[in-house]
Amino acid sequence: MAITTGSESQLTDADGRVDLADRSGLVGSGYANEELLPTRLSERKWTTYNYAALWMGMAHNIPSYLLASGLVALGMNWLQAFLTITVANIIVLVPMLLNSHAGTKYGIPFPVFARAFYGLRGANLPALLRAFIACGWFGIQTWIGGQAIFVIIGKLAGDSWIKAADFGGHPWTMWLSFAGFWVVQMILIWRGIDALRRFENWAAPLVSVAFLALMVWVVVKIGGFGPIFTEPSKLGWGAGFWTVFAPSLMGMIAFWATLSLNMPDFTRFGGSQRKQLLGQLYGLPTTMAFISMISIVVTSGTIVLYGQAIWDPVEVASRFTSPVAVIIGLVMAVLATVSANVAANVVSPSYDFSNAVPKLLNFRTAGLLTGVIGILIQPWRLVSDPRTYIFTWLGFYGGVLASVAGVLIGGYWVVGRTRINLRDLYRPAGQYWFSGGWNWRAVLATVVGALVGVGGAYSEPGSGPFPADGLIPLLKPFYDYSWLAGLIVGLVVYVALTLPSADRAARPTAVSATPEPAEK
Repeated sequence: MAITTGSESQLTDADGRVDLADRSGLVGSGYANEELLPTRLSERKWTTYNYAALWMGMAHNIPSYLLASGLVALGMNWLQAFLTITVANIIVLVPMLLNSHAGTKYGIPFPVFARAFYGLRGANLPALLRAFIACGWFGIQTWIGGQAIFVIIGKLAGDSWIKAADFGGHPWTMWLSFAGFWVVQMILIWRGIDALRRFENWAAPLVSVAFLALMVWVVVKIGGFGPIFTEPSKLGWGAGFWTVFAPSLMGMIAFWATLSLNMPDFTRFGGSQRKQLLGQLYGLPTTMAFISMISIVVTSGTIVLYGQAIWDPVEVASRFTSPVAVIIGLVMAVLATVSANVAANVVSPSYDFSNAVPKLLNFRTAGLLTGVIGILIQPWRLVSDPRTYIFTWLGFYGGVLASVAGVLIGGYWVVGRTRINLRDLYRPAGQYWFSGGWNWRAVLATVVGALVGVGGAYSEPGSGPFPADGLIPLLKPFYDYSWLAGLIVGLVVYVALTLPSADRAARPTAVSATPEPAEK
């Protein structure tokens, strides 16, 4: 079946997924390469299991574990931490599924999807915002995976490895482990997206078993669940809890705020809307609930065992008495980190950087660029403290990216009613060129949404980079709800600026004699 627009056609299958009938006119475009063009209908084969396994692989990782353990370290009991994370993942699933729809329908990655609202050039704004955040996450995950390798080798090599000479605040052997882990991930991304899908399919179940084994070890060690579930909250259920709950909830949502934007990078391969939707429903909330409960049990158990909350699972595993158990546990931690890192933090910036310079960067070379930037961001500083990790890193960028999600959702669902002219996403002469390749309405909505979301960023005295009264004191109350504020404001401002002009364009008018700009 074909839908025809003017002299050009778009192929549409029975499920409503769209492809271009003829790509020949786009081959020489400065806005297309093989990775950025729509996935061909014949190549969209990902199943419900593929998406569930993808989420199992991405969510079963050490930073996911650190979310829940960090909340326990901040004073929450098991129930408070579990509810915070569960509610957050149900909330973030909504924009994630809304943006995923476009990827499946049109077979396009996130930066190309963004062109429909920001313009062919303007799409680089949200794409690069997303890309640099992913680089930071890539660095964090790689540092944590390097730590696991460091401990594994230390169990085999002894003190000569663990107590090697310091360099930059860490043993030089730690830096070597970090570098080795970086290389392994670069090799995997160089093999391409299909190799990643196969890796996730078998790695995800193994990682689940490893985390479950860690929990069993702690429960047996302390004599059952009783000491964990009776551990009182240091915050109570009054004002002390709610003061921490709101920014923590935003931080938990922000953990997947990046994926709520760029899931089209994966759903472009979907066999149907139903398959990607069910796969994500089965994969994200259940996996995050599973990993958070394991994290809560293990971290609460360390309070009983060691008198303090140890929120780093690598450190917990290193305390096993059996060297074999330590090595098996940490090998699984490495596997979990690779599984999450390459899928969640390299795929997206590979498309995003490629979108900026399609003729110079493809999926593989852009992935290498991601790895280099991930080192330059110095991730070891970001995970040194749970308060910095949750409130500063997660909370701040979550509010910024939420405004982008608001623009995409408002543009695709409210203004466009899920209709996109697929060919014009790649042509400067088309409807998405706007003014010089930029749509000022989307940019303004993003800036206003981000300003409201994070303009009042504040830190407790002596515990962060922001002033105690907030960067902009008037906006300080919004910072505790940064993600929600950014999303709502970005969406409302974009729709308010765009709908009137969209309505005028929809009215019958005389044919304009103004010539179309020449394609560049």
